Amino acid sequence: MSFLRRPKIEAKTTEQILLMREAGLVVGRTLELMRGHAVAGVTTGQLDALAEEHIRSLDAVPSFKGYHGFPGSLCVSVNEEVVHGIPGERVLREGDLVSIDCGAIYQGWHGDAAISLIVGGPEAGRPEDVALVEDTEAAMWAGIAALQVGGRLFAVGDAVEGSAEAALERRRAAGQELTYGILEDYVGHGIGTQMHMDPNVPNYSVSSKGPTVPSGATLAIEPMITLGTIETTTLDDDWTVITNDRSRAAHWENTVAVTDAGLWVLTAVDGGAAGVAAAGGASGHEHWQSRAAAG
Repeated sequence: MSFLRRPKIEAKTTEQILLMREAGLVVGRTLELMRGHAVAGVTTGQLDALAEEHIRSLDAVPSFKGYHGFPGSLCVSVNEEVVHGIPGERVLREGDLVSIDCGAIYQGWHGDAAISLIVGGPEAGRPEDVALVEDTEAAMWAGIAALQVGGRLFAVGDAVEGSAEAALERRRAAGQELTYGILEDYVGHGIGTQMHMDPNVPNYSVSSKGPTVPSGATLAIEPMITLGTIETTTLDDDWTVITNDRSRAAHWENTVAVTDAGLWVLTAVDGGAAGVAAAGGASGHEHWQSRAAAG
């Protein structure tokens, strides 16, 4: 996949960003619900049914259901499954590494986010899986924090890769012999009235700086990192992507608005204030929360 082309990034108005926040809150709250229900003994299909009911109860529509024929409202990917796992009869077990990807449409606007977790909590997981979940989340926040009005889009990939490499060095120095692979075939994207829009946003360093980020850009930043290879295979269901070496994978994603007032993470219930600040970025949550409250 080439990133030499520099497509124009669509900028959203204040009113459009506020509507996207409503879509984002549906997604964020649904993922909070999923975190509480992703326990041992539950099937991925049960999670999906609960998510769809919750999304529709908030006057929104699941983005994924029917998208190019996808049958679920969530993507639920377990262990060596990286992304696009179809929910169904699979029963979650304590210690499984589960990635849950959720999208919703509110009044024509999309939100898209993903979390990864260990079933039973970190104490139930393998140490390497716990490290992977934590470091992939940190890499996502580093990528988000790298966004700024007038900056170059592909600074995101530099930040994601840099964060993952620094985390790996720290883990190895502490005695954990880990290997991380950042997937290159699956990247972040623009988002708005469609779930996937220009531009593509790589999660790794590339030679091009990419297009300049305008105020009002809305982007989905979503690194996927494995404990081994970056080579993947799509299963016969034409959706589920697994690692070729069966190493486990984590996937984190948020939809973010890049504005003159700072970054507003539309799919984070707290607007991303904590995550952006921890990664050294400029949060615009307080400004935008005031705008939202003012109507």
